Amino acid sequence: MSRAISIITDRVRERVQRDGVDLSLNRHLADRYVRDEVKLYSERALGGSLPLLADEASATNEVLATLTGFGVLQPYLDDPEIEEIWINEPSRVFVARHGVAELLDLTLTEGQVRDLVERMLQSSGRRVDLSSPFVDASLPDGSRLHVVIPDITRAHFAVNIRKFSRRIRTLQHLVELDSVPHRAAEFLRMCVLSGQNILVSGATQSGKTTMLGALLSVARATDRVVTVEETFELSVPSRDAVAMQCRGESLEGTGEVSLRRLIKEALRMRPDRLVVGEVREAEALDLLIALNSGIPGMCSIHANGPREALSKLCTLPLLAGKNIDSSFVLPTVAGCVDLVVHCELGRSGKRRVVEIIAPSGQVNGATIETSSIFATRGGVLQPTGGYPTKLSKFHTHGFDPASVLAGAR
Repeated sequence: MSRAISIITDRVRERVQRDGVDLSLNRHLADRYVRDEVKLYSERALGGSLPLLADEASATNEVLATLTGFGVLQPYLDDPEIEEIWINEPSRVFVARHGVAELLDLTLTEGQVRDLVERMLQSSGRRVDLSSPFVDASLPDGSRLHVVIPDITRAHFAVNIRKFSRRIRTLQHLVELDSVPHRAAEFLRMCVLSGQNILVSGATQSGKTTMLGALLSVARATDRVVTVEETFELSVPSRDAVAMQCRGESLEGTGEVSLRRLIKEALRMRPDRLVVGEVREAEALDLLIALNSGIPGMCSIHANGPREALSKLCTLPLLAGKNIDSSFVLPTVAGCVDLVVHCELGRSGKRRVVEIIAPSGQVNGATIETSSIFATRGGVLQPTGGYPTKLSKFHTHGFDPASVLAGAR
């Protein structure tokens, strides 16, 4: 921060304290205060006692970002081309643009990083300290914040901000971005409308949450959707929707609300569709029980492929306790999951769907039998000629998958 910006920022803060206002609640008032002080500073600088401002508009934006936004990171948060920002140490700040990482020519101080983290956590009600060295939180715009502090990290705060994208909200947007072809998108729309249980798999940053949101965009407007997540990420277009997120324990070690608890509570809320942002641990058991109760559901899972995703979903419920075994889990997964959509982040930064499979409902030994419905050939996602074998939901809702898949080779 330059000396000029520092002086203007301090003067605005003095005025705020004197007037007893909160600029974070009133953007127009903040803008007026900053513009007034920038103008006064420029007038004084013309007298030669202060350094001149090279650009008043730029100075105004920088002071506003410092006072009401997130300082030097705010321009990157405002840039729609940037998907993620992370700080490994004060002198190593990275962004991902179109899926490709780049090191910024930006150096912070330890104090600036700490101040940024404190400001970001302010609106979330969450904390990070020696007793709780990790934190996940949502920023006001819906972006997800993850922070790890020393001594878990070697010496510096590790900060990740995964931005909330407003550009990709529907399946049609994914078609336009060439992430999924029109034919596959039409099949997925049919699956959502017929109440199929859909598992979205892929590696980190492959677009799983974006795909979940896009699938929800084609659900019926009258559906009551209940979402449960570790931190809020999903945007639900339904007019009848409830979103819930986990809560960490308090300083006294009480008050924690887990994903398992949220899934159980969601079942009491009359959902027409249950969406779990991501399953990682024993909550997979509660998800299977929910899906087995006849409620259409969706969730995402980290996996290297769609069949690996099914295998993982068969393993995670075993973490719930010794009384859970594979003789229950395997047939339950086979019977509950209707579709697996696998997403991939390519080396070029392009995200796309690379395979769609449909479990048959049958188990062969320790393997769930599946049909490949769409697969990537020559870099293009194409129908394989395979068909879903579980057709009752399609027929109940008046759909015929052959109308989309017929003629495939």
